[in-house]
Formats: sequence, structure tokens, C-alpha cells
Amino acid sequence: MKTHTFYVIGMHCKACVTLTENELREIPNIFNVKVSLRRRSVEIIGDFGDKTTENIAQELSEVLRPHGYALSLVKQRRPVKWSEFTAAIPIALAFIALFIALQEFGIVNLVTISNVTYGTAFIVGLIASVSTCMAVVGGLVLSISASFAKGDNKTKPQILFHIGRLVSFLILGGIIGILGSAFQLNTMGIFILSLSVAIILLLLGINLLDIFPWAEKLQPALPSSLGRYVQGLKNINHIFTPLLVGAATFFMPCGFTQSMQIYTLTTGSFWTGALTMFFFALGTLPVLALLSFGSLAIRDKTKMGIFLKTAGLIVIFFGVFNLINSLVVAGIMSPILNF
Repeated sequence: MKTHTFYVIGMHCKACVTLTENELREIPNIFNVKVSLRRRSVEIIGDFGDKTTENIAQELSEVLRPHGYALSLVKQRRPVKWSEFTAAIPIALAFIALFIALQEFGIVNLVTISNVTYGTAFIVGLIASVSTCMAVVGGLVLSISASFAKGDNKTKPQILFHIGRLVSFLILGGIIGILGSAFQLNTMGIFILSLSVAIILLLLGINLLDIFPWAEKLQPALPSSLGRYVQGLKNINHIFTPLLVGAATFFMPCGFTQSMQIYTLTTGSFWTGALTMFFFALGTLPVLALLSFGSLAIRDKTKMGIFLKTAGLIVIFFGVFNLINSLVVAGIMSPILNF
């Protein structure tokens, strides 16, 4: 057994840590894997025979490449692509302007002071599907595709995965809503939870911009042990495994999912909580379905950097928007515009 340390190219969040660790742990001759997000490195203990360090890095990179990662012997500097903001800022401003106009004229109320509607949940799901959720859930989708690629029916596992995901978000979202009613949150409790959602969205948006490395370690995530357990489910080669894995994605370390789960606690209703989480999962469906049935290599798209920065700016706006609404509910400040 020898210990090798490599730097991970493409890792940007805690979900990436979970995915990288699980993919490397599945290699037979590897005994232990420890990934550091702060250093963007991975320490691997294993038996690689007489292979050189360069050969080991190259072989392991082939395992990680489908998920958008690679290993290097030297630390890579991540240049900030400021040119992408040239396109991202106008697009984000246009979206925000449209949102504010819809709010002001009362054409559609996607967000009110005390309520996030199903339209909001759907939009957050769309953004989540190409950001932190893609790192883990997208990896699971690709793994399931590979696991059942040689079977007679390649479509059924994909359908079962998405059905399991939608049903679990519906049922578990309802359970969270009921738990919220049991707690009987007062105004201060709602304020604290709303403030938490706002902070999570701000952190997510800042991370999507990919210009502040220090913000990555502040991004919330579920315990890595739980993420590893859910990832391990895909190794059970049974026809209903995709259904179980899809249901288990409710517990994956995606900050967007967690922000919606926190909000659902404030609803105090089974059906409101259930439908909120269902529409969030429905928002993630288009991109994940394309990944399932069309092998969409989302990380290889040349315009993805622009899209992520646009999404980051929009998410920051939603974070500020929720922060203002939280302060309004608490009576700390007066409403702005017609929100």
C-alpha cells in the first residue's frame, strides 16, 4: 500500500467531494480515499504495483472524466473568466427586470412576503439542475445509464429513477410540511427559517459565479457519510434499484434542495409542502431527463460558464429578495416596491 496525493481539476463544491470519493472508492485496488475541498486535493491509499505516479493520475482521471473531473500532480490555478460576465450580466438583468415587472403589475406573483409558490419552486429546480445538484444527481444518472447499458431495456431504469425522484419529493416534502405544523412556528421562527433560506441562496449564487474560492467551504451540505450511502445504492444491480436511488436523492447534498426543504417546514401543511418539493423536483427533470436519455454532456458545453454565472446572479437576486422579505415580515423594514 502506498499513499499518493493528487490535485482535483473541476471540483468546486461539497457535492463534488462526495462524488469524487465514491467513484474512487469503487476501484478494487484502492484502500482509502480522502478528498479536501479547501486544497482541491485527494489523498489515495492503494496498491498500484510498479505504476508511476503519472500513470496512476492518468488512469484515475479516466474514471472521473465522465463526471467532469481530472487528477493532476500539480495544483492548477483557476483563472476567473471575467469575459463570461459580459453576456451573463445583461441576461440576468433582463430576467430580474421581467420578474420585477411581473411583481409590480401583479401579472403573476412568483414570490410573496410569506409564501413561495409552486412557480418559484419550479424555477429554483431549473437552476439547481445545472449547478450543485448536477454534480451528484447527474453523476448518479450517468452511473445508472452505464450499469444498465447492456440490458435489453435501457429506458426502463431511467424512467424508474425519475419516477422515484418525483414521488419521494412529493411524499417526503409533505412529511416535512407536517413536521412544520407540529412545531407551530411563530413569527420569529418563520423569520429565522426564511433568513436561513436567504443565506443559503446567497452562498449558492456566490459559488455559481466561481470567483470567490473562500465561499465554497461555507456552502451547506448534508453529512458526507449519508451522501456516500446514497451513492452506494447504485451498486445494487436490481431492476428496481433506479427507483430506490431516485427516491434517495431527496437526501443528497444539494444546497438548493436543502433551502427548499427549510422553506417547506414553514408551510405547516402536508399538501403545500408536498407540492412545493414536487414542483422543485419537476424543475430539475428537463435537464436530468436529457442527461438520461440523450447523454447530455452538460459540463462540455462551451456556453455553460456563461449560463452558470447568469444563474449565479439570478440566485443572488433571489437571496437578496428573500432577505428583504424576511426583514419585512419581522417588522425591521418597510416593503420595497410591490413585493
